[in-house]
Amino acid sequence: MIYGFNAAEVFKIAIEIEENGRLFYEKAQTRMDNVDVKKIFAGLALEEIEHKKRFTALKNELPAATGESTVWDPDNEIDQYLKMMADMHVFRSGADVDAHLAEVKDAAQGLKLAIQFEKDSIVFFAEMQSLAENETSRQKIGQLVKEEQGHLRKLSAELRRLK
Repeated sequence: MIYGFNAAEVFKIAIEIEENGRLFYEKAQTRMDNVDVKKIFAGLALEEIEHKKRFTALKNELPAATGESTVWDPDNEIDQYLKMMADMHVFRSGADVDAHLAEVKDAAQGLKLAIQFEKDSIVFFAEMQSLAENETSRQKIGQLVKEEQGHLRKLSAELRRLK
């Protein structure tokens, strides 16, 4: 499915990102005093659960051979690139979620952090989409990218409304 990258690892990272998004939105909504932001975060937490299910389904559709790299890469540069992209994501781990949330003091800061999460997710998933070998996978990942873009629009509109 994903040329050059270890496709199973790519989807594992995507699933982790969605899980960390769910954790963020669930924890962030408890810290918000703004009712509208709480509602948005609650809804986005549910959407991250659905995204995780869809990435899990895509991962389960992978042939066993996709657990290995598909190109000659003696220095493992391709996997290093993938890991670098994933490590740059604002919520690479659950600990990152807690560390960032500790700095959130109000709804605007929470929204800004959520916007950064969605931007990072879009970049990572768009890269996944561009590397997918078949059209079906590109379309499925593309739909998730569009949904993340919708999250970004919703969060940005709420931040503008707050200001």
